[in-house]
Formats: sequence, structure tokens, C-alpha cells
Amino acid sequence: MVDFTGNPKQLGTRRLFLAGAGALGLAAPASVVAGRVLARPGTNLPQDFLNAPICRVAAELPAPASGPLKKVSFAWNATAACLPTITAAKDKGFFAKHGLDVDLINYSGSTDQLLETLATGKADAAVGMALRWLKPLEQGFDVKIVASLHGGCMRLLVPAASGITDLRSLKGKSIAVSDMNSPAKNFFAILLKKAGVDPDQDVDYKIYPAPLLRAAVEKGEAHACADGDPNTYVWLKDGKFTELASNLTGEYAHRTCCIIGVSGRLIREDRKTAAGIARALVEASEYTVHHPAESAATLAPFITNVSVEELAALARYHTHHEHPIGADLKRQLALYAEDLKLVRVMKPSTDPAKYADRIFADVLS
Repeated sequence: MVDFTGNPKQLGTRRLFLAGAGALGLAAPASVVAGRVLARPGTNLPQDFLNAPICRVAAELPAPASGPLKKVSFAWNATAACLPTITAAKDKGFFAKHGLDVDLINYSGSTDQLLETLATGKADAAVGMALRWLKPLEQGFDVKIVASLHGGCMRLLVPAASGITDLRSLKGKSIAVSDMNSPAKNFFAILLKKAGVDPDQDVDYKIYPAPLLRAAVEKGEAHACADGDPNTYVWLKDGKFTELASNLTGEYAHRTCCIIGVSGRLIREDRKTAAGIARALVEASEYTVHHPAESAATLAPFITNVSVEELAALARYHTHHEHPIGADLKRQLALYAEDLKLVRVMKPSTDPAKYADRIFADVLS
């Protein structure tokens, strides 16, 4: 049976719409021990994060900064069930604590359009998935990744009665995905490659609208489907499907997924604001770890097909304590670039370390 309480070991506008999509972010993984936030080995979590009240279980909400707040536009996907940190940062006062008045803009459109929106300064910051953004960023957009939020929001599902028990069992079979550049397609192509299955030659990908991926498998048009939450979370609930893998599988258990990006111009002209955005979101991530139900409630008005209780369960499942910053985040970006080269998404000539250095900005040191 699958446990939907959010245990990852068992669960194997606020203005007008803009026509675009995305955002990047960084952070350094931390773990909670006895109510304290501890940096993982090799990370260097800024001392003000460690001392912040929000980094304790009995955290009090932050007091707003004194003086006028800086207006900031932040692009996001308001239907993403893995983003309670964004709404908690706004509604619970973390942005205000760092002197920011953040306008959340629901952005729908291509990643290239979103990155162009950031690069041209039409939006100050955005959130998106690393495996959606890293390929377009190879083109040289004036966008920098400054923080990260969490991992664990993609799953590869198969029918429970299919007899498919591991990634190798998918050789010669088909996988339904929402598009050929989707983060889920890219991620599970990487897992297949590392399992000895050529994702280009041994697997057939079939494209369907995201809400219809499970139906495609049920009709026999595909053997598996790969997508993100909340879709995959909901599809597991009746027990007819099982999770074959997720982006918490194996070496990816502590890897971030959703990242924060800001415009290059903001880094150059107002580094303090860029740092405030990153700090607010890291602190709001810790708030979400300790207060998943409260964070979920801030996101609920934007999500129509998932209950507050389910959003809270997802907040517990997603690894909001895994938000690398600084050198640790840059290292993870380089690892993802290496992975994407492995499955021929990124150019063979791309140097992962140099690439990560180019797209990353450490605004918190």
C-alpha cells in the first residue's frame, strides 16, 4: 500500500497572466535535528540563516522591515502544487522581512519566453524546474540562478498489474510524456541511461496533454507515464498505478529540483534585492518544513483540483529541507549539466563546471 501522509520512504495573480514561463533558484541542503537547521557536510549555510527564528520548530513569523518596501515582480506557475514556499514567503511575511513587496505574476508560456522576460528585466525573478531551464540557459540568457527550493516533484508511474518492476523492464516499451523537453522526460531519460537502457533507442516516447497521461496508459497506448505533482500524486491514490521511480531515487535523494532565477541586471544593479529574494525563500522553505499545513493553506486558493490536506501531504513529501545555496548549489547545477550531456540534451562541448559558473550567482556570501 502507498502511504499518502507524505513519507518519501513509503511514497515510492495576484495579477494578470503574462504570456511566458519559469524561474531559477539555488540553496544549500540543510537538515533538521532537534529543532535546529544544520548544514549538510560541505555546505556553508550563512550564519544569519542558522540564527534566524524561522529556522527553529517553534518559529515565530518574521517582523516586516522598517521603511518602504522595494517592489519586485516574481513570475511563477500558480498551479504548481510543489510551490507553497512562494505563497508562504508572501503571505507569512518573509519577503516583507527582507524589504520586499513582491507581486506574484502567474506566467504561462514557454521557458524561452520566460527567460527572455527575466533577461530583459520585465520580471525581476522567477521559479522553475532545473531540468526545464538548464538547456535554454545554454543559449546565453542574461539570467542568474541564486537559490533553490526543494526536490521530489516528479514520478514515473506504471500500472500496478503491469509486471514492470524496474527501469530495465522498460526496454522496448513506451512512455507517455507531456512534451519531449519536459523535466520528467529529461530526468527519467537520465535514470534509464544510468540503468543501462538507451532512452533514445530502447524507449518510445509518446506525447499527450499532461492531464491525459494516465489515460493513455490505461488505454494501452503507452506502458508508463512520467510527469510531476500534483498529477502523479493524484494518480497513485486509487492503487491502480505504482511509482517505479522519482527524482528522489538513488543519488538524487538530496538533489534540488525547483530553482530561483533573477535577471542579470538585478544582480549588477541591485544585488541587495537579489539577496533578499533568495534569503526570503530559503527561510520560507524552512517554514514549510516545520509548518506544512499552514504553508499549504497559502497555496490552496490557486489550486483547484487538490485539497488543502493533499497539498499539506505533498509539502511533507517534497524535500523543502533540501534547498542548496552557494557552492553546493553550483555543484548540483554542474551535475545536472553532466547528466543532460549524458542523454544528449546539452551540447557535447559544454563544460559543466564552467557552465554552472556562468549561470550561477552567489548573492548570499
